[in-house]
Amino acid sequence: MFEVLIVLFLIALNGLFSMSELAVVSARRTRMRALAGKGAWGARSALALAAEPGHFLSTVQIGITMIGVIAGAFSGATLGGKLTAWFVELGVGLVAAEWLGFGLVITAVTFLSIIFGELVPKQLALVQPERIACQVAPGMTLLAAIAWPAAWVLQVTTQTVFALLGFKTKSDDSVSQDEVRAMIAEAEQSGAIEASEKHMIAGVLRLGSRPVTGVMTPRTDVQWIDLTMGESELATLLAGISHSRLPACEGSIDAIAGVIQVRELLADLMAGRKLDLRAHLRQATVIPSTSDALDVLAKLRSADVPMALVHNEYGDFEGLVTPADLLETIAGSFRSHDDGEAEPHATERADGSWLLSGAMPADEMAEHLGFVLDSGRDYQTLAGFALGQLKRLPAVGETFEAFGWQFEIVDLDGRRIDKVIASRAPVRRAAKR
Repeated sequence: MFEVLIVLFLIALNGLFSMSELAVVSARRTRMRALAGKGAWGARSALALAAEPGHFLSTVQIGITMIGVIAGAFSGATLGGKLTAWFVELGVGLVAAEWLGFGLVITAVTFLSIIFGELVPKQLALVQPERIACQVAPGMTLLAAIAWPAAWVLQVTTQTVFALLGFKTKSDDSVSQDEVRAMIAEAEQSGAIEASEKHMIAGVLRLGSRPVTGVMTPRTDVQWIDLTMGESELATLLAGISHSRLPACEGSIDAIAGVIQVRELLADLMAGRKLDLRAHLRQATVIPSTSDALDVLAKLRSADVPMALVHNEYGDFEGLVTPADLLETIAGSFRSHDDGEAEPHATERADGSWLLSGAMPADEMAEHLGFVLDSGRDYQTLAGFALGQLKRLPAVGETFEAFGWQFEIVDLDGRRIDKVIASRAPVRRAAKR
C-alpha cells in the first residue's frame, strides 16, 4: 500500500509540473500585468517566468523527466515484483508471471500518468491560466533557482540546435490587426461586448489604417460660398445649407480664401446688417493628401477652425475633413431630417448577393465580403476598386471577378460608379482532356 501511495504522489507531482508549464505559457500577458498592478500574489513571479520561457521550460522538463524515470523504475521494482510473485503463487509460470506482473503495472501507471499527470492538469490550466500561473509561480521560481545549472545547460543546448536549424528561440510578441479583430469577434460571441461595440472598435482600427483621402469629403461633394455672389443669392444658398462651416472661394472652388461660420452670416441677416463675407473669413488648416487620418485628427484638435483642407502635391484642392467625417468612420453616418432616409452601403439580396454603394469604403467592402486588400492600394472606395480592376471607365452591365467574387456595375451617376452587385464567382471546373 505504501508503494502505491508513492507512485500516486509521483503522478500528482508530474501533473503539477504539467499544469504549471501550460498555465505560465498560455496566460495572457495583459491580464497578468493587470493582476500584478493590483498586487495579486505570484503575478510578478509569473511574468518573470514567462519573460524567460527557455529557462523555465528547461526546469519543468527536468522535473517531468526525473519523475517519469523514478515512477517507472520504482513501480516496476516494487509493484511489478510483488504482482509477479502473486501470479507465481497462483501457479502461473515464472516467465508468464513476469510479463503479466510488469505489463499490468506499466499499463496502469501509464494510464494514470496520462490522465492525472497530463490531460486533467493541462485542461485545468487552459480553463484558468492566469489564476493557476499566479499560484504556482513562486514555487516554480524557487525550483528554477535550485535547478539553474542543469537548466542553463539544457537552454544553451536548445538555443544551439535552433541556431543550427535557422530558427529563432523567441516568438514575436507583437499583435496584428487581424489578431485584434479575431479577439473582438470572440468577445462578441461570448457576450463580453455588444455588436455595436464591436462595430465601433472595428471602425477605430479602420481609421488608424486609412489615409486622409479615405475619410475626406471629395471636392465634387463640397458645398462652398462664392465671395463674389450677391446678397439674394447668398440668402438662397444659406437657406438650403445643412453645414455649420463652409469654405469660401473667389469664383472657383480651386481659389479657397478661407472658411466661414454659417451662423455668423445668419446672425447678420436676422439683424438686418449688410453682409460682408470677407469680414467673417477664418483660416483653415491645410494638409497634404498623403497624410494619415489619425494625423489629421491630432491637427483638428489644436486647430482654430475644426476643418482641414486637403491639397495634393500639385497644390490642387481635393476635399475637406471635419471631425464629423472621422466620427462617421467609427460610428457610422448620422442623418438629419433633411437628408431623408439613410441608404445603407451594403444590402443583402434574396439570392445571397450584395447590393453595394460605389461610395462604400474599400476596406469596409473587403471586410464585409471576407477578403483582404493590398495595404498599398491607391484607391479608397468600391468605385476606385472597380476602376482599378477594369483599368477603364465601365458601362452599365459590365462585370469582373476578384477575390472569389463577381462584381457587376448596375448603375452609373454620370461617370461615377453608383451601384455594384457582388455575388459569389461561379466555380469553373477544368475541362477534361
